[in-house]
Amino acid sequence: MKQFLLTAKLDIVESLRARWFQIYTLVFGGIVALLFVFGLTESRVLGFIGLSRLLVTYIQLTMAILPIFVLITTVRSLAGDREAGVFEYLLSLPVSLGAWFWGKIVGRYVVVFAPVFLAMLGAVIWGSISDIEIPWSMFGYYTALLAVMAMCFLGIGMLISVVARTTDMAQGAAFLVWLVLLLFLDLILLGVMIQGRVDPEIAVTLALANPLQVFRTAALAMFDPQLIVLGPSAYVILDLFGATGFRIFALAYPAALGLGAAFVGYRIFRRGDLL
Repeated sequence: MKQFLLTAKLDIVESLRARWFQIYTLVFGGIVALLFVFGLTESRVLGFIGLSRLLVTYIQLTMAILPIFVLITTVRSLAGDREAGVFEYLLSLPVSLGAWFWGKIVGRYVVVFAPVFLAMLGAVIWGSISDIEIPWSMFGYYTALLAVMAMCFLGIGMLISVVARTTDMAQGAAFLVWLVLLLFLDLILLGVMIQGRVDPEIAVTLALANPLQVFRTAALAMFDPQLIVLGPSAYVILDLFGATGFRIFALAYPAALGLGAAFVGYRIFRRGDLL
């Protein structure tokens, strides 16, 4: 446990010094600041006004930015350490591979999740000072959604980092994964498969295998419980899960996907050639 905590602390300290973390923090803090500057809390969309409107916009922007940031920065972790010769020092120190691997994951998770959460928390604090009604249920669910989103792509990033032999290969693979998930967003796959006379249940199941689609649909469900904007796809989703069931699924599936990818990466890391 001591080795695990020290590894996590070391990764956090190194990340705080990195330039990418400064940019990462500035991006999400700047998003919230700009949303307030442009008076988004004073606009009304589908009956949502005030901080609810700001949180809806913030979560949509975060879903576009957070995955690629997490993937690109995470895949450099193990691949970069391998190129820098860190593993040679690791083998000479009394640190187990498990403590080092999972310590880096926990440390990196704290680093990638903290700026996103603190930016949203800052919006809530400012809303309280400005006497704006705080949608606590939405804030709580969106916080959980961001937590599992970071967990999901962190696990995928660690798996890519273990498999790739060089930093360039790792970054290329991470960008390719993000691009593929992005291309199949908005249920594009669903429309193609329905035209091919595939059962709607199968088409929706395959479309929801995309974690980005799950996040986006769950975010929409907070202010559109009937998912009207998704058209006929909404009937299949609600029949399969129900409104509450889908919200639970949107938290459980990405978390399981991220942890599963991290565990597979750890097994490969343990059995592979570190040098």
